[in-house]
Amino acid sequence: MAILNVYSALVVLFLTCWAAMATKENDHIIKENNCETKMGLPCVLESFTSIFETGTISNKCCGELVSLGKVCHSGLVKRTLENPLFKNLSPATIIAKRIQTWNNCLALIDSPSLSA
Repeated sequence: MAILNVYSALVVLFLTCWAAMATKENDHIIKENNCETKMGLPCVLESFTSIFETGTISNKCCGELVSLGKVCHSGLVKRTLENPLFKNLSPATIIAKRIQTWNNCLALIDSPSLSA
């Protein structure tokens, strides 16, 4: 029984350390790429709403999102998911919506009708 308790404690310790390292790595990526300064507040709110709630993102904000870059987009969404205010959200659902929003914006920006 004592071995099981020690094992359980080690697993919890490992997971806690892994989560802390992931958070630090994510913060480093965001800081290194100046992710927080690349989008205007209105587009940040639109992007947030389209991923974390139910909303759409305008063509203008899609352009800003794509200019932000996939690394920043992914890092900022991951950091938001780490916030205790969003603990009740399904990470899998949010990640799927992040990917969907990114792909939709990328397709929109690459669309020949917009560049004509």
